[in-house]
Amino acid sequence: MNKLRCCVIDDEPLASGLIASYILKTPFLELAGEYSSPNDATSAILSGDIDIVFLDINMPQISGVEFARIIPPSTRVVFTTAYDSYAVEGFRLNALDYLLKPVSYPEFLEAANRALKWKESVDVRQTAVSATVDDRFIIVKSEYKLIQIAIDDILYIEGLKDYVRIYTASRERPVMTLLSMKSIESKLPEPQFMRVHRSFIVNTSRITTIERNRIVFGESYVPISDSYRQMFNDFITARTLDPRNSD
Repeated sequence: MNKLRCCVIDDEPLASGLIASYILKTPFLELAGEYSSPNDATSAILSGDIDIVFLDINMPQISGVEFARIIPPSTRVVFTTAYDSYAVEGFRLNALDYLLKPVSYPEFLEAANRALKWKESVDVRQTAVSATVDDRFIIVKSEYKLIQIAIDDILYIEGLKDYVRIYTASRERPVMTLLSMKSIESKLPEPQFMRVHRSFIVNTSRITTIERNRIVFGESYVPISDSYRQMFNDFITARTLDPRNSD
């Protein structure tokens, strides 16, 4: 079994060190980093390489609640705080657990086991998506059914918290499945499918109109974010006919 990669974000050294020591003594956890502020942890978190963040709520500059809003869906949060008044807000953000300081090891272990069960369930669900031998289809699990989707029929894919929506040309409604953007992106052929936004993957062969940094699919618009704009523009430029070069 692969260990859950964890990091601790807390501006109190004693509290941070305690949680870090608990991670080190738990066989199925791995300490990937210990940070005194969210700013220091941003790069590691956004890389998508962290499974669980033990996140303090009361910190200067940016609170744990504010930081949790930008954490990618593939990473889950366990809040740690000395105040129980944040519990409701924490669970609104889909936190795995909420630990009150000082945290005992049994309390920590209970939260860690909950995280392990979450990770195991995600791994099982992700095996529901697979490519066929000729890579013309993917199969996803949606609403207790397995649905086969032709690769060329996909218009674009939208990532949500723990789900993705797959929009196709032949279906009126998108197919929703419990997957991460990273897992479904790995099953799609490049450069036919391209990430243009943290939350969107598009089928480039289905693009007909681009306007004002948006890709138009009928009445829907897919934004092109700054992070992916240069790569997308290079792709489009390489395929754009220049009348100045015609005979």
